[in-house]
Amino acid sequence: MYGFSVTVKDKFDDAITRVTEELQKEGFGVLTEIDVKATLKKKLDIDKLPYTILGACNPVLANQAINAEPDIGLLLPCNVLVREEENGAVTVAFMDPAAVLQLVNRPEVEGMAAQVKEKLERVRDALK
Repeated sequence: MYGFSVTVKDKFDDAITRVTEELQKEGFGVLTEIDVKATLKKKLDIDKLPYTILGACNPVLANQAINAEPDIGLLLPCNVLVREEENGAVTVAFMDPAAVLQLVNRPEVEGMAAQVKEKLERVRDALK
């Protein structure tokens, strides 16, 4: 499995705000916000339900990871997906850094990935 998720009671925009706030509590900032719905409408004239990818980064842990493996930036930042379902529910899904960063195959990176996963799981749990 490469991710974990939670269904929230928030409206879509409120969910993005709350996710961002909870990420900040765990030391993450949101570096990027990709509005996939708007992009697909603009580029392909396709209507989709709200679907936004947040690129979350914990600077302290990112710096440690880059120092351990300079090319690890290919696997950063941690993506957090906020998407609206057909039934109106909102799902927040998190990339599992432990699963993704095992590609690096370095013990020091595995330890950092576990720390990041714990932090993201706390964000998920705070959203319930």
